[in-house]
Amino acid sequence: MKVAVLGAGAGGASACVELTAQGHEVRLWNRSPKALEAFAKRGGIRYTGVLGEGFIKIPMISEDLAASVDGADLILVCLPTLAHGAAAKALIDINCAPIPVLLNPGHTGGAFEFAEVFAGRGLAIPSIAEFSTLTYVARKREPDCVFTSGRAKTVRLAALPGGAQAASLASELYACADPVPDVLATGLSNVNMVLHAPGALLGAAWIEATGGDFTFYVEGLTDGVARVMQHLDDERRRVGRAFGHDLPSLFHEMIAIGTIEASADPKAGLAAAIRAGEANKNISAPDGLTHRYYLEDFWYGLKPFLAFADIAGVETPVAHSLMTLCTHLLGQSAPKEGRSAGAMGIENMTKEKLMAKVKGLSHE
Repeated sequence: MKVAVLGAGAGGASACVELTAQGHEVRLWNRSPKALEAFAKRGGIRYTGVLGEGFIKIPMISEDLAASVDGADLILVCLPTLAHGAAAKALIDINCAPIPVLLNPGHTGGAFEFAEVFAGRGLAIPSIAEFSTLTYVARKREPDCVFTSGRAKTVRLAALPGGAQAASLASELYACADPVPDVLATGLSNVNMVLHAPGALLGAAWIEATGGDFTFYVEGLTDGVARVMQHLDDERRRVGRAFGHDLPSLFHEMIAIGTIEASADPKAGLAAAIRAGEANKNISAPDGLTHRYYLEDFWYGLKPFLAFADIAGVETPVAHSLMTLCTHLLGQSAPKEGRSAGAMGIENMTKEKLMAKVKGLSHE
């Protein structure tokens, strides 16, 4: 398969390594040439971790989007979710043919936002599917090398109506893909929204004082932080039930992904289980308040979640409180809009109309 990978961060680099090793033809694109410079100089990517250790040659490493997607069977978007709208606009600007798109990850509302960019221009929406979370736990420790500490065992996969081709290609590429009924189920299975937001907010003083010089999932994850996470997770699952989805708890979702060990004892508590996970244990805290744990997981995680909750008619006091406090914490650094209901094309929808939209049904 010919796959155009959009995004040269740790997720995109890990995807290039794994998919190339599987025999697929991969092209790597990034808007910023700086992120590509070290890879381009070597002609590929050095890698260590769970994907092995070595060097993978990448035949095309380019900031030319049109050349990167030309003839591709699939566009694999491995960008931060706050860049989804810009990526969709960039594809429109090059008059991209209707190539299927897989958002890895879509997180909360990614497929909605991506499709809305096309719809807003009066254009046909490509086949779009999304994963609930990134298929890798990874960091770029050096500019030309990706360290992949975890590879997901199971991630939720769903498509918008008309997205069957993208979903089929996703399952072909990733054996870990677990199809669920619709993109509300994937969006409400966004682990990072629950995993990052409470710790990032409650640890803000420590982050500002130390520049993130502590382990986020071990030193930064106290039992108190985990209690807030648990309440937020309960709200997430209540919203899921309102849309007809009985979603697994964060504890069990992380076991499925592989970031909590399968042997973890639920009686020991959520904090203990997360702290013991091998994939995340050495990951540092954010280095400041402009880190993606704030900008992405609040404005592109909690904000669309609150839009879903409002449509579902479910009260979410913890999510509302976290969002309000983070808005004040960031002040002028806070995004102006983020992934709002309007950006997702679901503003003023009833629950029945939204459920009909994700299932491709008409609703009067």
